[in-house]
Amino acid sequence: MIKRDTLLKSLDALLEPARFKDYCPNGLQVEGRDEIRKIVSGVTASLALLQAAVDAGADAVLVHHGLFWRGQDGCVTGWMRQRLAVALAHNINVFAYHLPMDAHPELGNNAQLASQLDWLVTGHFGDQQLGFLGRPKLGSLPDVAALAQQIESTLGRKVTLVRGHEGTVERIAWCTGGAQSYFEEAIAQGVQVFVTGEISEPQAHYARECGVSYIACGHHASERFGAPAIGAYVSDTLGLVHEFIDIENPA
Repeated sequence: MIKRDTLLKSLDALLEPARFKDYCPNGLQVEGRDEIRKIVSGVTASLALLQAAVDAGADAVLVHHGLFWRGQDGCVTGWMRQRLAVALAHNINVFAYHLPMDAHPELGNNAQLASQLDWLVTGHFGDQQLGFLGRPKLGSLPDVAALAQQIESTLGRKVTLVRGHEGTVERIAWCTGGAQSYFEEAIAQGVQVFVTGEISEPQAHYARECGVSYIACGHHASERFGAPAIGAYVSDTLGLVHEFIDIENPA
């Protein structure tokens, strides 16, 4: 058992939220009980995750997508009221880290996706250096179709592949979640494939015209690995019980 502030200080020291310009408050978003024995990690502070955390006997929830975002009207109605009601009624702490959880060089979403797919990280690019550069560690380099199949198999989700580059793949750029706006910067890095969670209308044309293949593998699917890695790390460090709960999401 530890104090809430001890967990907050440990997470802040690990993820360094002050380094980032973000769209949301990073850190403790909802204050619950002061003493923490068990932490549940998940992708999004949805009603389903909060209810599952209650059922699991959690004292705290650690997520990538928290409750509060820039541009919200601030009214506690509808879905916001439902989520807050569960957290407050059961005295559960909600910790949320958005860009800091993407960017951590070992435990973050981008680093953990690379680990799952056996990619070697060689550099970074883009705003706040959130985009990752790398290459496959495989003995024989895959072609684009094989790379897409590997991602589908690992994530358990069909990907959207827009072909640009057609040969073997030696240079990859990626950024988990909704990072389609990073594609042009990735192209400028000289990569052959860009991988992210989502695709918008312009990216298909850029891929074909610039000769860089684009793989959209799912926002949720690409961001399932950072929260449990960070949750496990702080729990091991502080002597807490940790459980990852993945709420299915087709996005």
